[in-house]
Amino acid sequence: MPLFIVALGVALILILMIPLKLNGFVALILASLFVGLLQGMPLNGVLESISGGVGGQLDDLILILGFGAMLGTVMADAGAAQRIANTLIDKMGVKRVQVAMLISAYILGITMFFEVAFVLLIPLVFTIVRQTKMNLLWVALPAVVGLSTTHSFLPPHPGPSAVAGVFEASMGMTLLYGLIIAIPVGFFIALMWPRIPFIKRLNPSIPEGLGSSKIFTEKEMPSFFASISAALIPIVLMAILAVTEITLPEDNVFRGYMEFFGSAPIALMIALLISFYILGPRIGRSLSDVMKSCSDSVKPMAMIILVIGAGGAFKQVLVDSGVADYIQELTSGWDISPIILAWLIAAILRICLGSATVAVMTAAGIVLPIAQASGVSMELMVLAVTSGSVAFSHVNDPGFWMYKEYLNLSLGDALKTRTTYTTALAILGLGGVLILNIFVG
Repeated sequence: MPLFIVALGVALILILMIPLKLNGFVALILASLFVGLLQGMPLNGVLESISGGVGGQLDDLILILGFGAMLGTVMADAGAAQRIANTLIDKMGVKRVQVAMLISAYILGITMFFEVAFVLLIPLVFTIVRQTKMNLLWVALPAVVGLSTTHSFLPPHPGPSAVAGVFEASMGMTLLYGLIIAIPVGFFIALMWPRIPFIKRLNPSIPEGLGSSKIFTEKEMPSFFASISAALIPIVLMAILAVTEITLPEDNVFRGYMEFFGSAPIALMIALLISFYILGPRIGRSLSDVMKSCSDSVKPMAMIILVIGAGGAFKQVLVDSGVADYIQELTSGWDISPIILAWLIAAILRICLGSATVAVMTAAGIVLPIAQASGVSMELMVLAVTSGSVAFSHVNDPGFWMYKEYLNLSLGDALKTRTTYTTALAILGLGGVLILNIFVG
C-alpha cells in the first residue's frame, strides 16, 4: 500500500505539471500533503514534516546556490567568461575549437544552471561561427554537451549538490568521482556527436535577433589568470578536501582545516570574495557595480530554490510517514543493482516531468531508502540519480526549447540532436558509475 501511495503522489505531480501546467514548487508541496495524509499522518504532522524537509534540504545548500549564482554573474558581467573562452580558442586554434568550447562549458557550468550558462556562451558561439564560417552545430554542440555534463556529475553545480545533501554524501568525494566520469564521457560525446552523419548534414543558420548579447572588447575583459582563478578556486579547494578524506585520518589537523575551507559553501564564498577585487576595482569596475551583479544574480534563482526546497519536503514526508522504511524493506531483496534502479527512477521522472531539477529532487526522495540499504557508496548513488535525471530531454523540458530556438532547429532536428546526446550522456554516465562501484565498493 505505501508504494501505491507513492505512485499516486508521483502521478499527481505529473498531472499537475503536464496537463495543468502548475509550477513545480506548488506541485511538489501538494504531492507531499497528499502522500502524508494518505499515509495517515496527522495534519500538524504533515505540516511539520514539510517545513522540516524544506529547511533541512536548503540548510547549507542555500549558501551554495547563492554564492554560486553570484560568482557566475560577477564573472559574466566582468567579461571573465568571454576571456576564458576566447583565450582557449586562441591558444588551441580553430581546429580545436570544439575542445575549447567544451572546456569553457565545464568551467562555467560548474556553478551555473544550464539555461544561465547557455545564454552566456551562445554569443561566443555565434561570433566564432560568423568569423570562421563553421557549421553552427559543430561549434555549439560541444558547449551544450559540456553544460549538460556539469549538471550530471559535478558539484558545486546545484543539481548534484542538492542530491548530495539529501543523501548526506561528501561533496568533495562526489566531485572527485564525478570528474573521473565527466571528463572522458563529456569529451567522447562532445567530439563524437557533431560527427554523426545525420547531424553533420544539418546546417542551421544563426537566428535573427538572438545574437545581440554583449561582446566585450579586449580592453574591457580581465586577464585570463584572473578569470580562470575565480572559476577554479572552489573546484581546487573541494578537490583537495576529497584527497585528504581519502589519504588522511579523521583527526589530522590539515584535514580538519580542509573540511572547513574545502566545504562547498566556504570554497564558493572565498572565490566570490576574491572575485570582488580581481573582477571589480582591479579592472576598473566599482564595487557598487559588482554588488549590482550579485543582486541581479539571485532573482532568477528564487524559483529554483523553492523547487529544491519542495523536493526536500517530499523526501521528508516519505521518511516521516514510514514510506521510506517500507521501500527500504521491499527493495532489499530485489535482484537488481541499486545503482541501476536509482538511475531508472530518475530517468523515468525526467521523461515524464521534463524539468531535471524537479525530476532529480523527486527521485532523490524515492531513492534515499534504497541508497541507505544498498551498501553502495552514497557519492556513487548521487551520481546515479543525477545522471539519470539528464536523460531523454524532449518537448516538456524548458532547456530543450531554448536549445531548439537559439540553434534555429526544427522540432525533429532538435529531437535528433539533443534528445540523443542527453540519453547517451546518461547511459554512459550510468556505465561510469557501475565501473567505479567495482573499485570503490
